Amino acid sequence: MATESPSASATDNAKQQVQEKAETAQEKIKGGAQQAQSRAREQIDQRSTQAGEQVGATAQALRSTGQQLREQGQEGQAKAAERVAEHADRVGGYLRDADADRILRDAEDFGRRKPMAVVGIGLALGFAASRFLKASSRSRYEAGRGGYEGGPGGYGPGRGGYEAGPGGYQAGGTVPAGRGSSYEF
Repeated sequence: MATESPSASATDNAKQQVQEKAETAQEKIKGGAQQAQSRAREQIDQRSTQAGEQVGATAQALRSTGQQLREQGQEGQAKAAERVAEHADRVGGYLRDADADRILRDAEDFGRRKPMAVVGIGLALGFAASRFLKASSRSRYEAGRGGYEGGPGGYGPGRGGYEAGPGGYQAGGTVPAGRGSSYEF
């Protein structure tokens, strides 16, 4: 009769405990991922419904603009406004009525059918985002430093520059002509 040594049974017991902990951790991760997916779907549903309502309101405004253009005798522009309103109304209805799964499925299908369009859209969105970030960072930067002679951290006379004095350059002015740069510090 072969008996297991105490160290072998302890090793097997430890392996079993580690495996159980790993399975528990995997279940928690799966549950968290499912919960995140559920929240994302809810957000997509809410946002798409809101966007659909806004697009529908825009379509109505375009229809009224078309009517006003028609009353002013501008038939061509009125027809164009009505066509845009019809398309906007269809898009608004789709966004209002479609659930998150349908929207995601349609987006995936579009990406498979027209990958270059997706690349182009991604590039355009990336470019727009970079321009937005650049513009907003410049205004934050200028607001924080106060501009050239502005608030805290600004530059110009009396803002930490250097000026010549009997003992050489001293804080608070400009570099004299002929002695280096004429820029103010």
